[in-house]
Amino acid sequence: MLSNNDNIVATLVRPNNLPSNAKIFCFSELRHIWFLLVLNTMAYSRISIKLLPSFHCLFDKPVQIKVEGLAPRQRVELRSKLVDDRGVIFKASAHYAADESGQVDVSRSPSLGGSYTGVEPMGLFWAMAPETPHSKLLKKNVLSPTLVEIGVLCEDTGEVLASETNERGFMTEGMRRIPLQEDRIRGVLFLPPGKGPFPGILDLYTFGGGICEPRASLLASKGFAVLALAYYVFQDLPKTPPKHVDLEYFEEALTFLKRHPQVQGPGIGILSSSHGCTFTLSMSSFLSGISASVCINGCTLITLKPLHYKDIVIPPHMPNLKNIKITDSGLLDVSTCVSDPILEMNQDSLIPIERASCQFLFAASEDDRNWNSPLFAKRATEMLRNHGKETFELVQYPKAGHLLEVPYMPHCSSGFHGAVGTAVVFGGEPKAHSEAQLDLWLRVQEFFRKHLGNKNICQTAML
Repeated sequence: MLSNNDNIVATLVRPNNLPSNAKIFCFSELRHIWFLLVLNTMAYSRISIKLLPSFHCLFDKPVQIKVEGLAPRQRVELRSKLVDDRGVIFKASAHYAADESGQVDVSRSPSLGGSYTGVEPMGLFWAMAPETPHSKLLKKNVLSPTLVEIGVLCEDTGEVLASETNERGFMTEGMRRIPLQEDRIRGVLFLPPGKGPFPGILDLYTFGGGICEPRASLLASKGFAVLALAYYVFQDLPKTPPKHVDLEYFEEALTFLKRHPQVQGPGIGILSSSHGCTFTLSMSSFLSGISASVCINGCTLITLKPLHYKDIVIPPHMPNLKNIKITDSGLLDVSTCVSDPILEMNQDSLIPIERASCQFLFAASEDDRNWNSPLFAKRATEMLRNHGKETFELVQYPKAGHLLEVPYMPHCSSGFHGAVGTAVVFGGEPKAHSEAQLDLWLRVQEFFRKHLGNKNICQTAML
């Protein structure tokens, strides 16, 4: 209802050139519109992202993502982004609808589309994919966290309503990172906080050469002394794979770890993946002082390069490259190039794991396209059982691919294969692969706790 004064003002401000039916806002109406704009601006300023329990956590830990301050049932898009140490960008996105209170709780709200669907509390992390094809997330410097940007956008306009950064670290307070140059040995030793001694683990992650500090440091954060051992493409080590596997080099590393004052005896654990399992199985078969060995998607054959240990030489099995297939996407599938270990022609290249006295954990991905990991794990357990040994555990993961990493590491479905010289498919579906990574990570820790004999590991790691 306009007052007389308002009518007078409205009449005075009407331009002569406007049609008689044009809408003229009086001052009171303008004040109302201004008030609504202020309220709208204030509402947007209240939109926030909460990362619980904190914006900082270890890389292998989950974080709860909550968006607050939205309008009831408002549709938004959540995005995640990180840049790895190579400069490769990884991204994921998902669409959500706020509840009646204007909140999106990713741990309870279903994604309606995007990189994943349904309730996936950590979907914005495991579903990230690289912008550069065939890229595996690279993290060299574990002294600094990986930064994951989380943003919430208006679904209609694309306007960024709020953002937050999740700092995902690799070392707990008090941990020690010790670069190692001991005689021929090269690598990095990670020690947990506290006085020790701690159960010792040798981490053999030889994919592409160098070392993998993220897995070793995260394992050390759980109370283990972990040596990430390099084999080539590291410091003054060879720039290409050596002409033969020198098992005495690995024996030196094992001896160093056993003798270290911060390492608890009597036995050492070994953690390995892919081709690194060749070293683990060989060490377990020929060397003493090993109590527990984990082999993730490995093979029981010596492949590509012969193995030398003192006067023992095991010739390599050479993959049959004629069995390479080409996928619909144009990538190479090399999964059938290495044949069944029990074939007569492979007997000379078979690692004699029946000699081993340690406990084994074999993990195999059923969609491994690098080689037939389920078959190789089965053959390994058969060899042990045929010699009266039940010293093993076997776990298989449906729809998981070759590169099983630490939890919430983005799935790498394809990548460069050094033996082939080009990109190959590694297999796996992102969600199933992520579930496998989480399950295996917990199994590995429990396996080492059980067989390396320190019941106070968890408590020690929290000091």
